[in-house]
Amino acid sequence: QVQLVESGGGLVQAGASLRLSCAASGRTFSNLALAWFRQAPGKEREFVAAISGSGGTSDYADSVKGRFTISRDNAKNTVYLQMNKLKPEDTAVYYCAAVYRPFVAQVTPRRNDYRYWGQGTQGTVAA
Repeated sequence: QVQLVESGGGLVQAGASLRLSCAASGRTFSNLALAWFRQAPGKEREFVAAISGSGGTSDYADSVKGRFTISRDNAKNTVYLQMNKLKPEDTAVYYCAAVYRPFVAQVTPRRNDYRYWGQGTQGTVAA
C-alpha cells in the first residue's frame, strides 16, 4: 500500500504561483511513478504532469506546458508541482497519484494506470 498526502493549495491571484507537495509512504519511493491530476467543478479529472521513478522522464498536459514543473526528491519521499503564471482556468482540486513501476523510464498520462491516490488539495486562482 502507498499513502499520499498533498499540501500547498490555496487562493492566489491570476499570474501568481503555487507549489504543491505530495508526501508518499508505504513503498520504496524511487520505484513509484508519480503524477498530478486535477478536477474542476463539473469536469472530469484530467492529467496535469507525470514523472518517472528516477526523475529522468516527465510529461505535461499541453495546457500547462511552460508554466508548470513536476519534480521529485527521492530522499524526502516527496513530489512537487510548481505552478507559475496561474490562470483562473487552473482552479481545481489537485490530486497526487502513484503507480509501482520499478526500472521503468516511461510515464503515463492515463488516469486508470495509477493505483494510489491522495485526497486532493484545492487550488483557486482569482481573476
